[in-house]
Amino acid sequence: MVYQENYSYWKNHKDLDPSLREELEKMSESQIEDAFFKDVKFETAGMRGLMGVGSNRLNIHTVRKATQGLANYLSKHKEEGKVPSVAIAYDNRYNSREFAFDCAKLLASNGIKTYVFDSLRPTPELSYTVRYYHCDSGIMITASHNPKEYNGYKVYDPRGCQLIPVLANKLIEEIEKIDDFISIKPREDYDKDLVVIAGEEVDEAYNRDVLSIRINPDEKKDFKIAFSPEHGTSNIPVRRALKEAGYDVEVVENQSYPDPAFSNTKTPNPEEPGAYEGVLALAKKIDAALLLVCDPDGDRMGVGIRHNGEYIVLNGNQTGALLLEYILSTKKNIPANACMFTTIVTSDLGEAVARSHGCDVEKTLTGFKYIGDKYYRYEENHEKEYIFGYEESYGSLIAPFVRDKDATQACLMLSEACAYYRAQDKTLMDVLNEVYAKVGAYVDVQVSVLLPGADGAVKLKAIMDGLREKPLEVPGYEIVRIEDYKLQTATENGVVTPFAEYDVTDVLKYFLSDGSYIAIRPSGTEPKCKVYICAKDETMDKAKEKAEGFKKIAREALGN
Repeated sequence: MVYQENYSYWKNHKDLDPSLREELEKMSESQIEDAFFKDVKFETAGMRGLMGVGSNRLNIHTVRKATQGLANYLSKHKEEGKVPSVAIAYDNRYNSREFAFDCAKLLASNGIKTYVFDSLRPTPELSYTVRYYHCDSGIMITASHNPKEYNGYKVYDPRGCQLIPVLANKLIEEIEKIDDFISIKPREDYDKDLVVIAGEEVDEAYNRDVLSIRINPDEKKDFKIAFSPEHGTSNIPVRRALKEAGYDVEVVENQSYPDPAFSNTKTPNPEEPGAYEGVLALAKKIDAALLLVCDPDGDRMGVGIRHNGEYIVLNGNQTGALLLEYILSTKKNIPANACMFTTIVTSDLGEAVARSHGCDVEKTLTGFKYIGDKYYRYEENHEKEYIFGYEESYGSLIAPFVRDKDATQACLMLSEACAYYRAQDKTLMDVLNEVYAKVGAYVDVQVSVLLPGADGAVKLKAIMDGLREKPLEVPGYEIVRIEDYKLQTATENGVVTPFAEYDVTDVLKYFLSDGSYIAIRPSGTEPKCKVYICAKDETMDKAKEKAEGFKKIAREALGN
């Protein structure tokens, strides 16, 4: 079996990290299989996995393999006479700092210059740093919103975007050429001058650009904001931007310091209710009008609003639609060719808002790298002008000086929207209800099933294969179109036609005759199968009722 061969390679290697060897010697047979049955690989958000020993884990050896592959790629494609350079940042997780500086030393051992931060920074600032120093690439050590047992490795291109498949595949080719990767380590005599510590200079520039996004900076700020960085990277940049913009912001103190164990939060994921417990308690204590939560690497923002005496937590689709409505209704000099960018599994609510303002919409595959790539394609010819981009998983980008989702920008813009509408005696929930009245009611929910390990991978494949053999049925509704992004086909009225608008990815999307949709895809960052439901109707009650019915169908499709 493959996993036994991988296990033998690791067990018998003389250069295996001692702490990993100790862990390996204590593993059961089932643990060995799960740790070695495959190689951890690049997915929609780079390389991400459980930390520990094994080829299917994030550890010093799998990180070095990826880094040496990147070094080989950059050396092969460098300009004549130029020293390649890489920006490196990291979050609060276990081993993140160690991985980051080891990457810097290994790249320096290959003659590549690095700019590495001396302490944790958010993912959007890494994207910014790549462009600030005109680097050839960037590395972000983070597992984003995943549980504490995970870590990850994101790679960025010279544009500050995460690698799209055509570039990732070239990097993967270099990585897969490496055989004895456990032997890889930085040279003791690497050129120390090639490792440059980044810091305050970049922070200052990034903060200035964040403050530049304001549309109505002079609105009265007579309310309090409760904020939590969930032990992660946003504590300093978000609080700094909000305070310099004049907002009264208080932080959840026991979630404000870097902690890889996430000791004082049930989950660091803004998609889950447990992420809001601490900030809700603070909001009630200080009578905050707005509460904000960022995930550990600072690229996603969760939101809660005080409305009619209670706090309502919004989902990512609602937050994105609110930001879009505020920007399009208040920003001056919006170009005639303005375009909003979103993804195929993001609610159609945002598209309806954009089109109600005469703004064009472009959709991409899941993952903000595709939005960044779309922006880049239009950057020079100005065929379309970027106005806003977002996806349902709480990530958005206001201004593209960053080429990834940016929670610092989102926190500042949403706070400004709160101030602007308060001057009209409205809460953000009032505005969202006005949006529903204008474009229709949308209820967006997700259903997912966790499928870890080798058995999970088999089950996940079986779910998707089964749906291709026997398409989803939604009693009482006609499915008017099926888009299969893996087979790249669209089916309407029984007629199958080529559908090659996007890169190949394992997604099925069912469009219903009432304007609702159901999309099914394996997660790119966790061992999950996800179902995205967008239920549309004239009233919120009817849309909610539809969504509940669709959820039952989704659970049956996932076998739970």
